[in-house]
Amino acid sequence: MSDADAGANDDPEMTTLTLKVPKGFLDDLDATWRAEDFPSRSEFIRWALRDAVKHPGFSRAGWKDIAASEHQRRTGEGQTYTSDEIRARLNDDANEPE
Repeated sequence: MSDADAGANDDPEMTTLTLKVPKGFLDDLDATWRAEDFPSRSEFIRWALRDAVKHPGFSRAGWKDIAASEHQRRTGEGQTYTSDEIRARLNDDANEPE
């Protein structure tokens, strides 16, 4: 837990969720929430989960493409995609049976 998350359990309507992730992913997650000016790791994760729940039609492949594209954009590696290309891909994937 980051220092910025301290005291987050003071709200009686909040529930603690334990999540295990690889160290490398946690490093990326921490760099992302800080770079995007979220007040804490917890708030960033809540935002990401809300977005996933609001858009359940996004496929796993689509989310992977977003993550890969974001990594490539940040590191300057490989091909990047425009938001329109990602939306088109997500819409195509949402129409395919899993």
